[in-house]
Amino acid sequence: MMYEAFKKLLVEQMNIEEADIKPEAELVSDLGINSLELADLIFSCESTFNIEIDEEDYKKFLTVGDVVAYLEEKTK
Repeated sequence: MMYEAFKKLLVEQMNIEEADIKPEAELVSDLGINSLELADLIFSCESTFNIEIDEEDYKKFLTVGDVVAYLEEKTK
C-alpha cells in the first residue's frame, strides 16, 4: 500500500513520529517539513518509486494524502 510505503519514508528519512503521520496531516504546518527537506523527500520518492516528479506537481503537495494520491497515480 502506497500510504504505508510513504509513511515509512517520512519516519526513516525525515525522522517524523509515525503517530503524527495521517493522510490529512499538512507537510509543512503539521509535520514541520521545510523547503529543503521537501526537496530531499521528493528525491527520495523519485528514487524509491522509480518515477519523476515535476516541479509544478510537487508544489501541489500540501498534505500526506496529496503525496500518496500522486504516487498512486504515477505508479499505476
